[in-house]
Amino acid sequence: MDKDWAEKNKRMQSLLGKKDTFHEAISLLIELRMDVFNQITQIMNGYPEDAFSLMPFAGDEGYHSKTLSYSIWHIFRIEDIVAHEMIAEDEQILFRNGYIEKIHTPIITTGNELAGDEISDFSKQLDRWQLYRYAKDVLESTNKLLLSLEYKDLKKKFGDDFKEKLIASKCVSEDKEAAWLIEYWCNKDVKGLLKMPFSRHHIMHVEAMRRIKNKLCKDARKGVDPIAYCGFSCNHCFLSEWCGSCRTVYNTCSFAKCSPEGICPNASCCKEKGYDGCYECDDIEKCEKGFYASGNDGANAAKAQALYIKKHGKKEFLRVQDRLHKKYNFSKTQEILGQNIEEGLKILEET
Repeated sequence: MDKDWAEKNKRMQSLLGKKDTFHEAISLLIELRMDVFNQITQIMNGYPEDAFSLMPFAGDEGYHSKTLSYSIWHIFRIEDIVAHEMIAEDEQILFRNGYIEKIHTPIITTGNELAGDEISDFSKQLDRWQLYRYAKDVLESTNKLLLSLEYKDLKKKFGDDFKEKLIASKCVSEDKEAAWLIEYWCNKDVKGLLKMPFSRHHIMHVEAMRRIKNKLCKDARKGVDPIAYCGFSCNHCFLSEWCGSCRTVYNTCSFAKCSPEGICPNASCCKEKGYDGCYECDDIEKCEKGFYASGNDGANAAKAQALYIKKHGKKEFLRVQDRLHKKYNFSKTQEILGQNIEEGLKILEET
């Protein structure tokens, strides 16, 4: 589990049990939920449409054996049902805001009953951006609900009338893989539900989403040139688990994400000129495009690397990167190569 998330979750649960620290616990819970949701947002903004219905761990046991879209659906259907059918006792966001039609979902259940190809087929039917808006609406509505709670509300229990209500809603499948949920939820009080599913359930599934996208990125990079257009080594980049490189559709490089159509200016320029990379260009030192922009503190380090490739080739560059990372502990190359092109090139040549 993500260390920061685990620590916040542990502290939240400790604070939740005391009246004097209850509101602090709720604030921390909301903070944790926003942190976790930000990961979903990054995944939504970073990967192509097809990625959301792929199952790179199909056949495995565990949350990571699903798809990205299924994971989002499952997390927020459970939250929507628990928050509104049980705690608030009002209408679910799925029905209130017309999301069944918007998302194009063939089911209204939590999806626990789906398995194998059913999960992938279900995911392909969903409008992922409407699904994301639904998830965000559920998150926000639950956060408002959390802020409205008082310490005394934690002891609210759910009896047979709630079980009957949940069964009647048809939001939980009668399949044995799903039916147990009703009993599980109704055996908890509000305090128990705040711990699961409103916090830990999110964490577990988003951790699984991380594993899915990491595998998709790794698979996308198989057989692909590990040198980025600008001259960075994708094999040594601190974002390698998030990015499939600018030579694939899994490109989440920072300059790509803030550029039109998700294409980095360095990559766009190289494609227009027919270059394999910026290291084939004679204008590297005075270039101001993409990573080479003067406002970027890593610009000169990036140029030094491209110049090294120009002089010594890609294979030697990858070898020197291996040596550099063995010699120093760093995440960004400018931490070692500095802000001067000539000095950065010298460090690479002497490593």
